[in-house]
Amino acid sequence: MLYSQGHICHFLSRLLQCRRDCLVTISGGRRRTGGEFVDGVLSLACGLLESGLLKRGEVVAIAGFNSDWYLEWMLAVTYVGGIIAPLNYRWSLEEAKSALEVVKPVILVVDENCSSWALQLTNISDVQSLRLHALIGCITPSSLSMSANFLAMDSIRKASHGTQFINPVCATGGIALICFTSGSTGQPKGVAIRHEALVIQSLAKITIVGYGEDDVYLHSCPMCHIGAISSCIAMLMVGACHVFIPKFDAKLVSSAVEQNHVTSLITVPAMMADLISFSRQSHKWNGGETVKKILNGAGSLSTKLVKGAIDMFPNAKIISAYGMTEACSSLTFMPVYDPMSQKPRKSLSSYDKLNTDALQLHGRVCVGKPAPHIELKISCDPTSSGSPLIGSILTRGSHVMVGYWDQSAKTCNSGNSSWLDTGDKGWLDSHGNLWLVGRTKDLIKSGGEKIYPEEVEAVLCQLMGVAGAVVFGIPDIRLTEKVVACVSMEEDWIWVDEKTRNSLGTNQLSSEIMKNFCRQKKLTRFKIPKVFMPWRKPFPLTASGKLRRDDVKKEVMSYMRIPNSSL
Repeated sequence: MLYSQGHICHFLSRLLQCRRDCLVTISGGRRRTGGEFVDGVLSLACGLLESGLLKRGEVVAIAGFNSDWYLEWMLAVTYVGGIIAPLNYRWSLEEAKSALEVVKPVILVVDENCSSWALQLTNISDVQSLRLHALIGCITPSSLSMSANFLAMDSIRKASHGTQFINPVCATGGIALICFTSGSTGQPKGVAIRHEALVIQSLAKITIVGYGEDDVYLHSCPMCHIGAISSCIAMLMVGACHVFIPKFDAKLVSSAVEQNHVTSLITVPAMMADLISFSRQSHKWNGGETVKKILNGAGSLSTKLVKGAIDMFPNAKIISAYGMTEACSSLTFMPVYDPMSQKPRKSLSSYDKLNTDALQLHGRVCVGKPAPHIELKISCDPTSSGSPLIGSILTRGSHVMVGYWDQSAKTCNSGNSSWLDTGDKGWLDSHGNLWLVGRTKDLIKSGGEKIYPEEVEAVLCQLMGVAGAVVFGIPDIRLTEKVVACVSMEEDWIWVDEKTRNSLGTNQLSSEIMKNFCRQKKLTRFKIPKVFMPWRKPFPLTASGKLRRDDVKKEVMSYMRIPNSSL
């Protein structure tokens, strides 16, 4: 095997050369230099190899909270040619067991936070591939109950003899990672991703976001998600300092930012909303001035959230990314706000204008330009007409997954000339910006017309008192599908019917108010929901912050006693 093949651990030698005595990880009470961190990775890799615990191409599953030890495991496994498969620590026993049956790991590595199902998995004969259970860190009082079944990390380590250790090895096909999708519909799928894809994605983020060795990067998102993994590798490549918090919590993030002078972090809209809410409640907090770079994923930031983010992090450049696990994270990047520009407020005004244009285009969202290594194509139906031509968003290149982890993924050719269908609809404008219309699978077919729910939701959310909306189609004998909207209200707003309207104060919403607003906004008649329903709890989200539209639909259909349909 040629050493020149891309590998995510190639940065380790540079880290030794350039950051040997510099602080590179802060996790709990541990503070380690580049030399100490590299030694930790290599000693674990050496132990896995020399003990015969892991062979090239075998899979190691890992589940736990963020930590430097978690990162060590990821790197050590891939260093010796293994494949790492991060599991979501939030999963139930059944979900974890299902994932293990898919990836067939030889080692399961967990921390005490997964003990509720990890101990049960040691007695399940169905996962016959497992040869070893190990702990992410060392034995602690909280993990003592697991010590009889799980091998401590330090008991696996062996001296790596410094820089004389073997060169990094790739698994067959160059696969480094099996990353599970967030599962917005159905069961999460295991996506096989190459070293090359991770390296190229990381280089794109270094270039576009501007990551550098002076950065102090906060691991604010779970390290089982592709966005967190790719940003982590990018920061490792440049030699930045990594600050780990176990999991996202607005208070934890704010404290970590203030104590460690964090300069960079990643978010999703729900996280940003929580951070803004916390900062407004905590009047004494003023640690946001050190943050220079924020990369947002899993959905565009509303103008309201952007303004809140600027108040909290006044010196931060904010960039929003659009992507997917199957494409190794980000496909396009959208500059949202840059305080270093000559006219910083102008960049926000430009974003405002894009949002306004999007609303005039009924919910179509601009997600920016493709990264330098990304090839995009819009595949339109030959019978399509109108301007712009909307079609399926396709991408191809070395960033695309090998496949979903099954027999086809294991044997897939390392080259990839095929186009990957993202499952989204959109178009490219004359400046090369990608505009999203909606998910192909969410398309509503009503009375022979096609309706994208995102378009309707964008209109509904402009109405005062509406905190959020979810639109979908339910079976209808005459129309095939009928448009339904579930509406979440702002605090102190109430839902009324026409009999009680105007008798219960001014902050009211109703079906008729919603319909009239849609007409005022010139929403086409057949797109106006036939049914409006108040939603009095948070909308269900995936672990990465994406809407579980099907869950809302199923609950409404159950409430309305409508049988499941294949529509």
